[in-house]
Amino acid sequence: MFLPFFQTLRDAGIPVSLREYLSFLDGVKAGLVTYDAEAFYFLARTVLVKDERLLDRFDQAFAQAFGGLEQIAPGDVLEALDLPEDWLRKLAERHLSEEERAQIESLGGFDKLMEALKERLREQKDRHQGGNKWIGTAGTSPFGAYGYNPEGVRIGQTESRHRRAVKVWDRREFRNLDDTVELGTRNIKVALKRLRRWAREGVHHELDLDGTIRATADHGYLDVKTRPERRNAVKILLFLDVGGSMDDHIAVVEELFSAARAEFKHLQYYYFHNCLYEGVWRDNSRRWSEVIPTWDVLHTYGPDYKCIFVGDASMSPYEIAFAGGANEHWNPEPGRIWLERARAAWPDSLWINPVPEKFWDYTQSIGMIREIFGNSMVPMTLEGIERGMRTLSR
Repeated sequence: MFLPFFQTLRDAGIPVSLREYLSFLDGVKAGLVTYDAEAFYFLARTVLVKDERLLDRFDQAFAQAFGGLEQIAPGDVLEALDLPEDWLRKLAERHLSEEERAQIESLGGFDKLMEALKERLREQKDRHQGGNKWIGTAGTSPFGAYGYNPEGVRIGQTESRHRRAVKVWDRREFRNLDDTVELGTRNIKVALKRLRRWAREGVHHELDLDGTIRATADHGYLDVKTRPERRNAVKILLFLDVGGSMDDHIAVVEELFSAARAEFKHLQYYYFHNCLYEGVWRDNSRRWSEVIPTWDVLHTYGPDYKCIFVGDASMSPYEIAFAGGANEHWNPEPGRIWLERARAAWPDSLWINPVPEKFWDYTQSIGMIREIFGNSMVPMTLEGIERGMRTLSR
């Protein structure tokens, strides 16, 4: 029954051997995992993936082969087998008209929303579906999954549909940006070169043509001279927003990241989600276990670094303005405080936004970020990047 999964892995370019596949089947047959989607995932990944560079590719193939598996309860397995896959994926999903959506009232603020959630958790004992109050699915309650509410908390749903959730209650795994992406053009590199300060560094490995000509003329024989290669001496600190709505912009951000890695020798980068808080990370697969305190980053890199944030700045305003507003953890201090600290530590700072500039005025959080950065926000276009590089080189 797992042959399609095996074929999906091979189609994704994961070199799974027949022996590894048989070992995986032995593990399943031995009962190592039973009705546990997470344990099944880790068993498959442990047995079938031998190169950590393929982990993200495996995650995509696994999601393609077993998407929706975690939504099937053990007692429902036999019944679920007779149901169409599309029905299982979007069980009783509601598609409301614009008029129906307009009739759904917001609870009136973040504090009231969280108080209501605590009350629901105390009162609710069973699974609920299709209503407007309890934590459930396919309804208009502000708490749950696969429904609609203009100001809600998403619980038990792996992806955003209406992008109206204030807090995402489920941990998600984000993939690292690929800095080996080959650019279709050299335009982004050319734009980045506007921010440059050339210096000669390193070992003698670049041909010094003028020096070679002079030495050859002086000595009467070929005397090759070398010198240190000129490298861009500008120091860059890069903060990259990953996950959520940024998934729509992965391709263009990867191109920018790849170009920056090639152009700047002194480049340090960190990941964050939505807004800067008390912790950042270098590896998205370990973002919960290897968090780097933001204070450490602030105290490590001096004001000679030029700081660039890359993100769509599209989030709930609570995430910027309130303690506890972060959508995946309880942040003791508002995101605004951390962004202001970053601006103070690195006065030459910039925010690059992949959202087209003409849409910025429609998102409140974008306006808040622009204000914090003193309007030093540019779109992720060639013209925008060139404009940003001129701003940083002043």
